[in-house]
Amino acid sequence: MNYAAHAIESLRAKGLPEKLPEYPVFFSKMPTAVNHPNAPVPLMADVSAQRDWEVELAVIIGRRGRNIPASAALDYVFGYTIMNDVSARDLQTRHQQFFYSKSLDGSAPLGPWIVTADEIPDPHALGIRLRLNGELVQNSVTRDMIFDIPTCIATFSRGVTLEPGDIIATGTPSGVGMGMTPQRWLKVGDVMEAEIDGIGVLKNVVSE
Repeated sequence: MNYAAHAIESLRAKGLPEKLPEYPVFFSKMPTAVNHPNAPVPLMADVSAQRDWEVELAVIIGRRGRNIPASAALDYVFGYTIMNDVSARDLQTRHQQFFYSKSLDGSAPLGPWIVTADEIPDPHALGIRLRLNGELVQNSVTRDMIFDIPTCIATFSRGVTLEPGDIIATGTPSGVGMGMTPQRWLKVGDVMEAEIDGIGVLKNVVSE
């Protein structure tokens, strides 16, 4: 819920008032959700019938810190990578939270590598996109975040210690399957290519 157009498409798909969030929305993911570049992402059709894609800029924390001021937040960033936050929309609705629906095994591919912070002077000026079977379905720029990276780090670190290696995914732009008419869900054989300027392409295929 950190890009305005995606927040609106999500609320519209759920029949909720189209109001942007006043504060960042945080949720955690199981470590077993992490997956590799070029690795298969299991569909798990017996668990969910509504698997969806989400390209996100992921921030890798490099220094331990708590109560980090926004003005110093980028000093705590080691680097950046890409995450595809493959989500189970029916589980999200059924259980009324994000943790389970976004933690299925192998549902968070990361990569293809980490680009260190010194190589990306402005993480809010990057093109971000996702192609599904070659079709461009998500296409935006990171400056369209509602809450920028320093705000996210400063907000979450209030009373919470961030450790080196922690990953903060910064939300996805519009163009997810849930927001389409008709809605569109992943199927076996689909090829997802998540791309961010200056980082590369994270490619994964949906498997059974």
